[in-house]
Amino acid sequence: MQQEQIASYGVIGREDLDPLAPQREAAIFYGLFLRGHSADDLRRDIDVPRPLLNKWLHPQRYEEHFRDSLRRMYTYRKKVLAIFDELVLKEKHRVRVH
Repeated sequence: MQQEQIASYGVIGREDLDPLAPQREAAIFYGLFLRGHSADDLRRDIDVPRPLLNKWLHPQRYEEHFRDSLRRMYTYRKKVLAIFDELVLKEKHRVRVH
């Protein structure tokens, strides 16, 4: 079975296929931060607020496997956000040599 088919069944998530995916995505956002984009704006782009996830999960109109995918996506986004925040914090405390 191809990886796309396996992933579509919810057996394997993106992070299972590439455990460094959250770090790579956080690095992309960090690069935007270094180019002058606001950290707060980038955080809003990365994050999925809990009330929004609850809104998506609350109606039972979605199948359970889709709701499971939403939960995995939420966890993934939170990992990306945590890594991004750590990178930004380190950048703010980094000593610059001129």
